Amino acid sequence: MGEFMAKAKTKKGAAPKKAKKATATVKKPKSSPKVKAAKDENLRGIVRLAGKDITGDVPLNKALLRIKGIGHTVVKGITKLLETKVGVRGTDKVGQFDDETIEKIDKVLFAIDGSSLPLFLLNRNKDRISGEDKHVIMNDLQFSLRQDIEAKKRSRSWQGYRHSKGQKVRGQKTRNTGRKGIAMGVTKKKK
Repeated sequence: MGEFMAKAKTKKGAAPKKAKKATATVKKPKSSPKVKAAKDENLRGIVRLAGKDITGDVPLNKALLRIKGIGHTVVKGITKLLETKVGVRGTDKVGQFDDETIEKIDKVLFAIDGSSLPLFLLNRNKDRISGEDKHVIMNDLQFSLRQDIEAKKRSRSWQGYRHSKGQKVRGQKTRNTGRKGIAMGVTKKKK
């Protein structure tokens, strides 16, 4: 009789609905809440890498990205370099390393030059003072950029002139953006 009722309620041209069969619903037993994997007791909480505090549960290749002067493309080259010189992989967590390994990593990071990485990955090709190809990171990078800007100001080049005036240097428009100070806007004259 269930099939007859299903056919009677359908519209013309519509496929007849199939009658529902009585099925026993089996309830799945509730699983216990997921337990997070126990934290490794050998992991250190915070590690100082190249003068930057980094949490210990971060892999090495992600930790290197947090260092100023190291980007995505440079990380790939540095991790290969660290595998050969120090013997650590990019997927290893930073908190696993002992003090000696971290010192070795720091030495490698602060001594990157043209012999260890390809020249196109370095950020200081033909340094102005020493003439060497090197890669500077963290405070050395900030210091060298500041020194370059001061040298341009002293030479009174066009870029140095724009730097000294506080204007845009690379040819951007200045009519609307980059305004500093209090904007006056339009004011009405008092009668």
